[in-house]
Amino acid sequence: MSPTPKVLVKEKVGPSGIEALRDAGFEVDLGLDWDDETFLAKLPEYDGVLIRSATRFTPELIERATNLKVIGRAGVGVDNVDIPAATKRGVIVVNAPQSNVVTAAEHTVALMMALARNIPQANEGMHAGRWERSKLSGVELYGKTLGVIGFGRIGQLVAERAKGLSMNVIAYDPYVSAERYKELGVEKAEDSDAIYAVADFITIHLPKTPETAGWLNAEAFAKCRDGVRILNVARGGLVDEADLQAALDSGKVAGAALDVFPSEPVTEHPLQGYANVILTPHLGASTAEANDRAGFQAAEQIVAALSGGTVTTAVNAPAVGKEDLEVLAPFVPLASRLGRIAVELAGGSSVERIEVEALGTIGERDARPLTLAVLRGVLEGRTEEALNDVNAPGIAKERGIEIEETTRSQARDFTDLVRVTVVSGDERHRVVGTVLGRQARPHLLEAWGQRFNLQLEGNLLLLRYVDQPGMLGRIGQVLGELGVNIEQAAVGYHQDAEGARGEHAVTLISTDQPVSHETLAKILAQDDFADGRTVSL
Repeated sequence: MSPTPKVLVKEKVGPSGIEALRDAGFEVDLGLDWDDETFLAKLPEYDGVLIRSATRFTPELIERATNLKVIGRAGVGVDNVDIPAATKRGVIVVNAPQSNVVTAAEHTVALMMALARNIPQANEGMHAGRWERSKLSGVELYGKTLGVIGFGRIGQLVAERAKGLSMNVIAYDPYVSAERYKELGVEKAEDSDAIYAVADFITIHLPKTPETAGWLNAEAFAKCRDGVRILNVARGGLVDEADLQAALDSGKVAGAALDVFPSEPVTEHPLQGYANVILTPHLGASTAEANDRAGFQAAEQIVAALSGGTVTTAVNAPAVGKEDLEVLAPFVPLASRLGRIAVELAGGSSVERIEVEALGTIGERDARPLTLAVLRGVLEGRTEEALNDVNAPGIAKERGIEIEETTRSQARDFTDLVRVTVVSGDERHRVVGTVLGRQARPHLLEAWGQRFNLQLEGNLLLLRYVDQPGMLGRIGQVLGELGVNIEQAAVGYHQDAEGARGEHAVTLISTDQPVSHETLAKILAQDDFADGRTVSL
């Protein structure tokens, strides 16, 4: 690092971000109007670069930035930075993940109030010279029930504001501890159906994944109270817009407000012209304060990275000793898969605590990469925020999830073991695994209290059933009829202290394609099957 770090501000950010860099004693250049030739020529001079979304840091560009230590993204997403290339070169990439959470929550509440009081229609009428007071009578929010689907940072902020409006709030998110709901005075829904049954307004704050796409669809609307109002300020595609249109046409849904869309920008939309629909052009993060906050938070992280401080929003892995990483690296994919399996076994109630144990030679190393991998496995695809090794512990803490890490230099039966336990209420769900062979392939050794040994890959089906002849054949028949091929299978049996087998057995099956929830339900509908889970790794 040069005696005085040099930082380039390549794109327009709020003045507070630039001031933070200069207050730290850095030499700051503004390159907002630089052409590509100038940028490429001067880039090797800088220790840090602050950007927004227009500048793309490709592997080639990162290779040319020979003095670069940190890239700061004034915003949430980092799609314009090649993270693997930056990590390979030892360049820290930081962002501002909390810069827009308040703004998004406020926009949600603003849309809810506008829906309740017909504000856009009233404003349009007045500008057109119409006085439509009797026509535009609305509803109060006082005493109404708001259903929040997805109870992360933004969902919790929306809930706090709704409570301030004297609304009743019920939320669904199985990856938030029961204690966190109590702290916020919010009722915990066991599933989204419980929200549909009581909510006057429903706001959705989920990540966009194949599982969450079209979450609010015709089936969901049919379960809602008549006259429900729907809001989406999270991700386009979480609401099936064709089904929403049908529900609006039928009167089942009294109104809707959409800020995000499956494809953006949008200039033509099927709900244009609907008097009871509010459409805004993705304004959830668009305020002067959010923009300024993004620049300031990213600048703070650049200062920390270049001055030896604590970097809290890096999106590439935190530093772990090279020797530790060499030993732990084969166990990281195992730990992530164990976390995913353990949380599925917990059954979607709530997650109070995650316990991670590294046993054997890996227990003599810095086990943080394993704990972080477990957290990713538990939370990946279940939070609004993009998850990484740095922010995962903070996201878990915000959701009231405790993390406990234990290391021990001895492991029974195997050289190394990773144990993951998800505590949900009074129940504990433990899975155990290790890696085997030259290629260090991950194997599952224990689940649902049963022991077996099966390579962890692809798509898994776990079933618990009465231990009697013919059960595997019944499973195979259902899968075969649906064109699902079994690749591996293992059966575990419970034994008491005297070695006698218990009543139930557990089978773990890997298949050539994901097993749908409908297929799982078909298997469990048969006699003598107690429980089951399907997991795609």
